[in-house]
Amino acid sequence: MIELKNISKTFGDRNVLNKVSFTFESGKTNLVIGESGSGKTTLLKIMVGLHQPDIGEVYYNNRSFTGSSDKEKQFIRKEIGMLFQGGALFDSQTLEENVAFPLDMFTNLTKKEKTDRVNFCLERVNLEGRNKLYPAELSGGMKKRAALARAIANHPKYLFCDEPNSGLDPKTSLVIDDLIKVITEDYNITTVVITHDMNSVMEIGDNIMLLYKGNMWWKGNKQEVLTTDNKEMLDFIYASEFMKQLMPKK
Repeated sequence: MIELKNISKTFGDRNVLNKVSFTFESGKTNLVIGESGSGKTTLLKIMVGLHQPDIGEVYYNNRSFTGSSDKEKQFIRKEIGMLFQGGALFDSQTLEENVAFPLDMFTNLTKKEKTDRVNFCLERVNLEGRNKLYPAELSGGMKKRAALARAIANHPKYLFCDEPNSGLDPKTSLVIDDLIKVITEDYNITTVVITHDMNSVMEIGDNIMLLYKGNMWWKGNKQEVLTTDNKEMLDFIYASEFMKQLMPKK
């Protein structure tokens, strides 16, 4: 579980986040949605320690992250897995080497133990037997799956996914969403997904927060999305002309 308590952040005279409070639950896919400029990226950076909030606290299972020492922060960071928007695989390394990277950095596992873990993670994302391939030899969907394998390699308690479906076709996006959800539930991970993809919202939105102009504006789940009367949420859902045609008549 990750708790945000009254998180605020300004850059110059721009108020990016304003007293944001929310609880991201374990074993669920927690989505942060909102239009560009709503504060999603800044919130993510605060949660992983790349920015310090002006006021407010971030708690990881009741442990203060924002108020902890650098050593304590490093300990919590070892429990975090990260799926970056572009995958961020190392082009000069094979899939096996990419997935092993966090194990090399943070563990004292033997070579065999690392190989076994890498093989397990690649199999978990349906990339078994692709160990010796390089990122340039992969499709966009395969790169995202490989990046997810790396993100879970070190048994994370917390998983952050930044726009995991960016650049993918709708069918491949569903595959990535399903993998994230299944892995989250199987290992009781606290997963936070930053997204603007409405397919993701409706497929895996167990716990959803809408950020609007830096404020926590709406919260609910994928069932409640379809019944909300919140104007800003409706504007976000039915932004396109196609979606407007599907909007329920009242």
